[in-house]
Amino acid sequence: MSSVDGSSVVVAVDGPSGSGKSSTSRGVATRLGLRYLDTGAMFRALTWWMLEHDVDIEDPSAIASRAAEPKLESGTDPAAPTITVDGADRSAEIRSREVTAAVSAVSAVPEVRARLLAEQRAIIGDGGIVVEGRDIGTVVAPDAAVKVFLTADVDARAVRRSAERVDGLDVSATQQDLARRDRLDSGRQNAPLVMAKDAHHVDTTPYTLVEVVDQVVALAQQATKQAAEQAAEASGSART
Repeated sequence: MSSVDGSSVVVAVDGPSGSGKSSTSRGVATRLGLRYLDTGAMFRALTWWMLEHDVDIEDPSAIASRAAEPKLESGTDPAAPTITVDGADRSAEIRSREVTAAVSAVSAVPEVRARLLAEQRAIIGDGGIVVEGRDIGTVVAPDAAVKVFLTADVDARAVRRSAERVDGLDVSATQQDLARRDRLDSGRQNAPLVMAKDAHHVDTTPYTLVEVVDQVVALAQQATKQAAEQAAEASGSART
């Protein structure tokens, strides 16, 4: 297993659905001995709770009024990440077709984003973590040492996401759903899906998962080395 010196590095991985964020992020965290956070699972968990409690997903004020109610806990083991809602593991339920259809609407509500932003930053803490989502490098962790924005052509994304889904949606339908999610996530006013100016863009289409993980691991190791060198220079200047 590779490693990075110190445990304070934060690796921010953003990109649209099906670009390879989860597999890449978990692979990088495992390789480097870091924690892992799937922020999308947090939004899905809150969306699942809203649906279970018959909250009108088309009414932002209704969502906002209940956004603080569910208790969410995110496991950060990249080998077995979990998401619990009010004490029960809902890792499977949050991947349903109903949640997928509703999550963009729930995610666009400012009160939802504010609540989860605070929780995400608390989990990140002093670092030592790979965080995946859609606004990690721009909003959640804008000071992350490593920012990566993953993309892939729409056909590759649809094939990947269809294989991951538990709701039986075929590739063509998944492709249409991805296009819908892209429009909603990129067009929302609050924390839209955009690439951070200082992010490294990686088109994952022509690469295997191992090759993508290798690229991100190299970026993390380089950033950690540079930080160590800068710290050594600062310490040397302070002594003179």
